[in-house]
Amino acid sequence: MYEILAWIVFGLFAGIVAKLLMPGRDPGGFIITILLGIAGSFLGGYLSKLLGITGGWWVGFAMAVVGAIVLLVIYRLIKRASG
Repeated sequence: MYEILAWIVFGLFAGIVAKLLMPGRDPGGFIITILLGIAGSFLGGYLSKLLGITGGWWVGFAMAVVGAIVLLVIYRLIKRASG
Protein backbone atom coordinates (compact mmCIF):
# COMPACT_ATOMS: atom_id res chain seq x y z
CA MET A 1 0.00 0.00 0.00
CA TYR A 2 2.74 2.44 0.95
CA GLU A 3 4.65 1.54 -2.18
CA ILE A 4 1.75 2.62 -4.40
CA LEU A 5 1.36 5.85 -2.44
CA ALA A 6 5.09 6.51 -2.84
CA TRP A 7 4.82 5.99 -6.60
CA ILE A 8 2.00 8.53 -6.76
CA VAL A 9 3.97 11.11 -4.76
CA PHE A 10 7.12 10.43 -6.78
CA GLY A 11 4.99 10.69 -9.91
CA LEU A 12 3.81 14.18 -9.05
CA PHE A 13 7.38 15.36 -8.73
CA ALA A 14 8.58 13.20 -11.62
CA GLY A 15 6.04 14.87 -13.90
CA ILE A 16 7.33 18.28 -12.87
CA VAL A 17 10.96 17.25 -13.37
CA ALA A 18 10.15 15.64 -16.73
CA LYS A 19 8.48 18.87 -17.83
CA LEU A 20 11.54 20.85 -16.77
CA LEU A 21 13.86 18.45 -18.62
CA MET A 22 11.67 18.48 -21.73
CA PRO A 23 10.58 22.07 -22.18
CA GLY A 24 8.15 23.00 -24.84
CA ARG A 25 4.47 23.19 -25.34
CA ASP A 26 2.60 20.02 -24.49
CA PRO A 27 -0.75 19.36 -26.14
CA GLY A 28 -2.41 18.59 -22.80
CA GLY A 29 -0.82 21.20 -20.58
CA PHE A 30 0.54 20.97 -17.07
CA ILE A 31 -2.13 18.67 -15.61
CA ILE A 32 -1.63 16.04 -18.32
CA THR A 33 2.12 16.23 -17.72
CA ILE A 34 1.63 15.52 -14.01
CA LEU A 35 -0.73 12.63 -14.79
CA LEU A 36 1.86 11.25 -17.19
CA GLY A 37 4.39 11.65 -14.39
CA ILE A 38 2.25 9.52 -12.10
CA ALA A 39 1.81 6.88 -14.82
CA GLY A 40 5.54 7.09 -15.53
CA SER A 41 6.22 6.54 -11.87
CA PHE A 42 4.26 3.31 -11.97
CA LEU A 43 6.06 2.32 -15.18
CA GLY A 44 9.46 3.13 -13.68
CA GLY A 45 8.63 1.24 -10.49
CA TYR A 46 7.51 -1.78 -12.47
CA LEU A 47 10.63 -1.72 -14.66
CA SER A 48 12.95 -1.37 -11.68
CA LYS A 49 11.32 -4.40 -10.03
CA LEU A 50 11.42 -6.33 -13.30
CA LEU A 51 15.11 -5.56 -13.80
CA GLY A 52 15.98 -6.08 -10.14
CA ILE A 53 17.19 -2.51 -9.66
CA THR A 54 17.21 -1.67 -5.98
CA GLY A 55 18.46 1.26 -3.98
CA GLY A 56 17.17 4.11 -1.95
CA TRP A 57 14.38 6.53 -2.64
CA TRP A 58 16.58 8.34 -5.16
CA VAL A 59 16.69 5.25 -7.41
CA GLY A 60 12.90 5.09 -7.31
CA PHE A 61 12.67 8.78 -8.10
CA ALA A 62 15.14 8.45 -10.98
CA MET A 63 13.14 5.57 -12.41
CA ALA A 64 9.94 7.60 -12.02
CA VAL A 65 11.49 10.50 -13.93
CA VAL A 66 12.70 8.16 -16.68
CA GLY A 67 9.26 6.60 -16.93
CA ALA A 68 7.62 10.04 -17.05
CA ILE A 69 9.97 11.21 -19.80
CA VAL A 70 9.30 8.08 -21.85
CA LEU A 71 5.54 8.52 -21.55
CA LEU A 72 5.80 12.24 -22.29
CA VAL A 73 7.77 11.53 -25.48
CA ILE A 74 5.23 8.91 -26.56
CA TYR A 75 2.36 11.28 -25.78
CA ARG A 76 3.92 14.09 -27.80
CA LEU A 77 4.52 11.77 -30.76
CA ILE A 78 0.94 10.49 -30.71
CA LYS A 79 -0.54 14.00 -30.42
CA ARG A 80 1.73 15.31 -33.19
CA ALA A 81 0.75 12.43 -35.51
CA SER A 82 -2.96 12.83 -34.88
CA GLY A 83 -3.02 16.61 -34.90
